[in-house]
Amino acid sequence: MPMPDWMRRAACRAADPELFYPNAGDAVAIAAAKDICAGCPVVAECLEYAIANNEQYGVWGALTPEERRAIARRDMRRRRSEAIWRATRNRGNAYRGS
Repeated sequence: MPMPDWMRRAACRAADPELFYPNAGDAVAIAAAKDICAGCPVVAECLEYAIANNEQYGVWGALTPEERRAIARRDMRRRRSEAIWRATRNRGNAYRGS
């Protein structure tokens, strides 16, 4: 599978990949990885990629796996709420004789 174009522009490209896979409780190592992400021109693309591909490990888009899971859960709840709203709105139109 070819490398996405945004990865070629990532600030972490020249860094040791191990830096982005710190132990879960190692706050200093996590902060070091996030510091590199902070100056990255493609941090948003990186985060989108990690969430879309369900990356379970490592710092991607300046977020840890736990932080990414929280975003994914929030997005899922939002999408579910929107789907319910659309369904009930359409049902209301049916009752009015639409």
